[in-house]
Amino acid sequence: MAHGPMTHSPGAGVGVVVPIRAFALGKARLAGHLPARERDALARRLAECVVTAAHDLQILVVSSDDAVREWAAERSLPTLADPGSLDAAAAAGRAWFATEGYTRVVVAHADLPRARTFRGVIRDGGVPIVTLVPCHRDDGTPVLSVPAHGDFTFQYGPGSFRRHAAEARRRGFGLRVVRDPDLAFDVDTIEDLAQLAPDSRRQAP
Repeated sequence: MAHGPMTHSPGAGVGVVVPIRAFALGKARLAGHLPARERDALARRLAECVVTAAHDLQILVVSSDDAVREWAAERSLPTLADPGSLDAAAAAGRAWFATEGYTRVVVAHADLPRARTFRGVIRDGGVPIVTLVPCHRDDGTPVLSVPAHGDFTFQYGPGSFRRHAAEARRRGFGLRVVRDPDLAFDVDTIEDLAQLAPDSRRQAP
């Protein structure tokens, strides 16, 4: 389904790719601390935070999991099949938005409980600048903003922040680093979960 870039907001021409392998298999590193059902619920809650933060931008969910695709359909979000790795999912989502006429693509991890807005990483539009948000451990890249066009190879995994910075320079892009504590905080470890607990209590009904 073709959507085309929005033209009525400051985020016109910006798309957000949210790769989600599966809710039920999410947060494997927490398996020793949370049963599968609770990890599924946590993964759903964190993904909801991300799509809510991106509500004023076009969102594309990349997943082949039936539960994730059903969740996306309930929110009228288009989906794309998961090619099998985070790098490939980000690249496929970026290519999808480029084909649809967008000029900038944000790739956001689906586990950002404090995300409120992506406005701070979209201001460059189609200008050849890559914007990186390093995680709170200064290691990963929970949010990456890149022009929709031009060669760029995603470099996810441990140490991805520095690899993405090196890739941007290698490809001739300008580089902007945004240290946003809300976008930087992702949930990967039991220590992260402990920090998340007060937020969860505030959100509880």
